Amino acid sequence: MLISKGRLPTTKSATIRFRDAVDIIGAEVIDVSLPALIESSFLPLPIHNDPTDRILIATAREHDLTIITRDRAILSYGIAGHVRTLEC
Repeated sequence: MLISKGRLPTTKSATIRFRDAVDIIGAEVIDVSLPALIESSFLPLPIHNDPTDRILIATAREHDLTIITRDRAILSYGIAGHVRTLEC
């Protein structure tokens, strides 16, 4: 998103930047499942309306993962006990 909005200048494509970042930090990329996509529409309230964040939250809940973020809405959702979060 930052690249497409011109807020992260780069000569590399977003795909290559993503792959580079995954390699640098040694992350594992997982696919979004159909159950997580469905669950993202039925998360406990209150949650903001950003569908991408809802999918991220549903995926983290499905795999018992912690979301590391600066996003205040996601952090608040974590404080409410709906998903594990870690502020960065």
